[in-house]
Amino acid sequence: MIEPVVNGVGYDLEDLSVSRAGRRHVVRVIVDADGGIDLDAVADVSRAVSAALDEAEETGGDIVAGEYQLEVSSPGVDRPLTLARHWRRNVGRLVKVTVRGAAALPGQRGEQPAGDRQLTGRVVAADDEGVQLETDDGRATWAYAQLGPGRVQVEFTRLAELGEPDELDDADETDDIDDSDDIDDEDDVEDEER
Repeated sequence: MIEPVVNGVGYDLEDLSVSRAGRRHVVRVIVDADGGIDLDAVADVSRAVSAALDEAEETGGDIVAGEYQLEVSSPGVDRPLTLARHWRRNVGRLVKVTVRGAAALPGQRGEQPAGDRQLTGRVVAADDEGVQLETDDGRATWAYAQLGPGRVQVEFTRLAELGEPDELDDADETDDIDDSDDIDDEDDVEDEER
């Protein structure tokens, strides 16, 4: 019942769970879409799902008996990449994945026994058939059947990569501003108290 409601407002249902918290039920709905989810999307889904749950309760087909708390969110970075749409939505990101039964990974030399291998690479492209990854050994395309669940790797950008060196130098120039005309806030407070 929830999935058609979520799809009806233009999003994909990634996960649904119902748990008990005291007298209430907690309904957790995780949604996603191409381009990601923002707060407006969360509000849209929340209103639609809430209305559907209330309507189901009125018609006697309630999914959650009694009071409930609805939580709608987007998937976190720790969500495993298992479907084609997950991979497509993470183009450009660094991922770690197990390649099943890989005799040798692209770029590796020599005979290696077939088995599972860990691979870290950047998602270059993804379609309904498979994903293309850029690794230290080059680019390779893998069918989804060859891959275990992928995991997005968190990357931290160095400050020097955020802008041109000249832009960073301009920011440092603000330290040279003359502060002689600044007003002492403590003096103002003392004057107001008198």
